[in-house]
Amino acid sequence: MARTPQSTALLISLSVLAFLQTSYAGGIAIYWGQNGIEGTLTETCNTGKYSYVNIAFLNTFGNGRTPEINLGGHCDPASNGCTSLSTDIRNCQNRGIKVMLSIGGADGSYSLSSSKDAQKVANYLWNNFLGGHSSSRPLGDAVLDGIDFNIEVGSTKYWDNLARALSGFSKRGRKVYLTAAPQCAFPDRFLGAALKTGLFDHVWVQFYNNAPCQYTTGNTNKLLNSWNRWTSSINSRIFLGLPASSAAAGGGFIPADVLTSQILPVIKRSPKYGGVMLWSYYDDQSGYTSTIKSSV
Repeated sequence: MARTPQSTALLISLSVLAFLQTSYAGGIAIYWGQNGIEGTLTETCNTGKYSYVNIAFLNTFGNGRTPEINLGGHCDPASNGCTSLSTDIRNCQNRGIKVMLSIGGADGSYSLSSSKDAQKVANYLWNNFLGGHSSSRPLGDAVLDGIDFNIEVGSTKYWDNLARALSGFSKRGRKVYLTAAPQCAFPDRFLGAALKTGLFDHVWVQFYNNAPCQYTTGNTNKLLNSWNRWTSSINSRIFLGLPASSAAAGGGFIPADVLTSQILPVIKRSPKYGGVMLWSYYDDQSGYTSTIKSSV
């Protein structure tokens, strides 16, 4: 049967409507290791809420420093007290959760002095946390899925070299996932060059503690404008990075009803939408993640 002009117009209209209403599903990422009330890593993964867990932080490394990991009192790496986390890590991975080591953080002593230093740090990470071998692996013999770049202090140089060096280890049979947590002001001062490499699988942009691009009461425009800038500029899955409660950050907390009704329906139209990243685990007090999970 031949199509009439009316039927053709209707078909086009329906196709456009379907495109406009497309909504992409995502996951939730969480940082673990810096909050005494967050429970164990196994307990966190057993909630069934998360697709990605970033163990935070390796906050001392590079430029001749002896690498140190700080897990906020969960265990003492200096006495090999964190090696038992291997059991927790494998439990998370058996549930399909990607477990990353986050390097950097807002408080730490880290930097890279050269491209050779970046390769040296990459070798350390590979041998002590990823698929390499070392007699003194801080988290035991579990093999983490990758490295998260949470670079907020120190030098802005050579992080792109570190990304390339780590990515090179993927050629050894097991993919090394790379993720990053830049500030929402584009481009990020520390990670801008690294993100241009196109090597990062997921980027959880921190839309908090950043007045020019975070949510403020009654105003979603700054956040959404920044989101559009990121999704149009970076070829990675982009996550909306938020504090899990008003107490978890100085600004940028989005009430669950605003997030699920005004923000998520808009950003989920992007094919680069990856989900939501939450900073600080306050679920026991607020139930925030449980409230938003079905909408992510």
